[in-house]
Amino acid sequence: MWKNVNAATIILIGAVLATWLTGAWFPNEGRTQANSQLADDQSTTAMESDVEQLQGKAPDQAHAMVSVAYHFNNMWFAAEAENWPLAEFYWNETRSHLRWAVRIIPVRKDNAGQEIQLAEILEAFENSPLAQLQQAIVEKDREAFSSAYRFAVEGCYTCHKASDKPYLRPQVPQVPAEPSINFDPNANWPK
Repeated sequence: MWKNVNAATIILIGAVLATWLTGAWFPNEGRTQANSQLADDQSTTAMESDVEQLQGKAPDQAHAMVSVAYHFNNMWFAAEAENWPLAEFYWNETRSHLRWAVRIIPVRKDNAGQEIQLAEILEAFENSPLAQLQQAIVEKDREAFSSAYRFAVEGCYTCHKASDKPYLRPQVPQVPAEPSINFDPNANWPK
């Protein structure tokens, strides 16, 4: 049988086998790779769309800072009333919301294009003014709290200036941010 097989036939059989073994003989294999690439591209596009949609729904840093101001303000009045558990609550909320604000925008560019590392500023703020506030709350020392609070206000303004927002000038609050909270630690509830 093999006596009549010439070299051209052997080459043709070899080519068919090689084509089959490499997968080119199966046209669906090529389409599967193309479909896989198309699916990957569509998945990436869908993911990018989802990220964009979520970014549009997430609060901005200004929103987080309003929460910081709310808690920081009420901390003052809790300490003034010597309601130390409430002051500690507002201290924890202030710190938590500051961290939230920095997670939203960890690096901000100033008007000159320089990067402002907000995480580093927050770390310094937590290690000094916030730590002093916490210590005053733990010690139930109203005078130390007042001094530490004013120091923290200065620290806030330093960050605002570094971020090219010198027009945001915090101060010791005149009225509570939340009038429905009773700051009196000895008050009977409800009033």
